[in-house]
Amino acid sequence: MRGRYGYGFGRGFGRWPGCETPRVRRGDMKYLLLEILKEGPQHGYEMIMELEKRHRGYRPSPGSVYPTLQMLEEGGFVTSEEIDGKKVYTITEAGLDLLKERGERSFEDVPDFGNAFEVWKPLGKLASAVTEGAVSADEKSRERIIEILNKARKEVYSVLAES
Repeated sequence: MRGRYGYGFGRGFGRWPGCETPRVRRGDMKYLLLEILKEGPQHGYEMIMELEKRHRGYRPSPGSVYPTLQMLEEGGFVTSEEIDGKKVYTITEAGLDLLKERGERSFEDVPDFGNAFEVWKPLGKLASAVTEGAVSADEKSRERIIEILNKARKEVYSVLAES
């Protein structure tokens, strides 16, 4: 059974809890943006692209970047001006002080999200097989699939406990 976009779940196939696009830790976005602005003035889209370049596999949404920039501006940590129709942000002394207070922390300290994508590829294939089983298998087969998935989850947690 295929949906409108070629999968049983439609356009968002593969986006269920636990499989969302990776995110930075809560509150870290402001520091990541300030670190970028330390190198010179930029507009929001440039900062999004720079974050994507620095963090393989992570691209923040405009919905997380622009409100953070607005909050930083309201707090006096950045200023903005309209240049060629784009809002360009510049870090202020207060912004530099905020980074100093936080201490040294480079972009390399943020997890490399590319590793997660290596795991998500086979997970997507597994999800496809499970979906087909959930839709077309009989009750006994579905129960067996659930048993296998629960066992796999426990084994993954066991691996994580060892590391």
